Amino acid sequence: MKIDFLQEPELEFGDHGRHIDIRYGLMDYRPLDYSSKTVPRDIKIGIIGTSETIEGVEEWIEMCRQGLPAKPSGKTNFYPEFPGFGSETCLPSTLITETTLNRTILNQTLKELEGINNINELIKQAVNIFYEEIQTLTEKIKPDVVICALPEILLDLMKMKIVPDSDETLEEQSDGMRIDFRALLKARVMKLRQPTQIILPSTYDMTKKRRRKKRNSEIETNQDDATRAWNFYVALYYKAQGSPWRLVRDPRDLSTCFVGISFYKALDKSTIQTSIAQIFNERGEGIILQGGEAKISKDDKAPYLQEADAAKLLDDCLVNYRKEHQTFPARVVLHKTSRFKTEEIIGFQEALKQNRIDSWDFISFDDKSSTRLFRYDYYPPLRGTMLSLDEKVHIIYTRGSVNFFSQYSGKYIPRPLRFRCDQIQETPKQIAKEILCLTKMNWNNTQFDRRDPITIRAARQVGEVLKYLNKDETYEPYYRFYM
Repeated sequence: MKIDFLQEPELEFGDHGRHIDIRYGLMDYRPLDYSSKTVPRDIKIGIIGTSETIEGVEEWIEMCRQGLPAKPSGKTNFYPEFPGFGSETCLPSTLITETTLNRTILNQTLKELEGINNINELIKQAVNIFYEEIQTLTEKIKPDVVICALPEILLDLMKMKIVPDSDETLEEQSDGMRIDFRALLKARVMKLRQPTQIILPSTYDMTKKRRRKKRNSEIETNQDDATRAWNFYVALYYKAQGSPWRLVRDPRDLSTCFVGISFYKALDKSTIQTSIAQIFNERGEGIILQGGEAKISKDDKAPYLQEADAAKLLDDCLVNYRKEHQTFPARVVLHKTSRFKTEEIIGFQEALKQNRIDSWDFISFDDKSSTRLFRYDYYPPLRGTMLSLDEKVHIIYTRGSVNFFSQYSGKYIPRPLRFRCDQIQETPKQIAKEILCLTKMNWNNTQFDRRDPITIRAARQVGEVLKYLNKDETYEPYYRFYM
């Protein structure tokens, strides 16, 4: 075994400014594209909800506009203030809210759902209510982003796990057979080409924290005001086609196309499909692709692609890359949620050779790793700690203690990310550095120590939405419609 430590990678912001922390980078240098002609100066926000939730969101946005103080703490780097937004601030894009951009859902309309006994049918009807309002809004005046402000009455009726778009989690009764409200809504709205943002009452009103189902005495935790404002603003900025930050790229490095490959079951569980999230370049600009039907390995029951399907999938990726950038990448990195099979490797290599790409790396991830490291300290291992178990198998702490924060930010013992170098031309250490960088490309969260690289996170998130689309339905190729 070999242990190594990787320094925290920097990100690039406006005026080529660099920082390891997203929030401080934005405060010091502004968003990456703030001086470009394509920057979203005014972001029109539509809000759909009850009169209470619409008013709550509007008041909270106004509070955020003026700035929010840091949470009182000795860990000032972990809890920075939110500086506010507007043309004269470091966050120069203004969030525009107007009555004409809102659609009100009557409480009586939601109460009528009480008579539906089937939970899946109830969720479908709830999605229909929001979809129809979004459709009406986009036909009249198309906002840059539509906020779906879910009211307490609807959350009580669904009594299920809701994952809003801010990466906060409301833990309630969960059942794998239930329809996912968030994913179904994203899928339905896809045809309208309208980015959406789901927000819970607890985001803008701390008194609305919901009690957990199993232990009524325990109330769900929530992020501090400034952190919620940071995450909310950056997500809206990205969904409005802004580019808040990007990876730092050495000009001597090969131009690289990162591709995340994941699998998801069809709703009727009859087939397993492939979802693809391409992260084209250091900006994180990418195209979503849907792959073909996967097979199940008899050895480990893991999904995989047959040789011809693997070749076609990667060839489609490269064709789309060329359309977007007028050139092919010099290097391709595949991140996959299951181990590469021999058939897949042969198929992927065939596509690479046909497109004259000579440099590639195939990396698979294992969520079931039980390997842990312990350090003689109050806090767990540092983020960036890498352990090599052998030539192919390695683990890296993408979550862990962070010197910049002077603490570990999680609530539980961190679980390292295990990755396998199924076929590589770079060194495992360089592969690990790239994985660490890609964990910082999640535009739903400004806290940079996230666990999964965006390639894998996006592919899984895309699959959760795609399963609700029929085969003949078109889907959006951009990640902002899925996050």
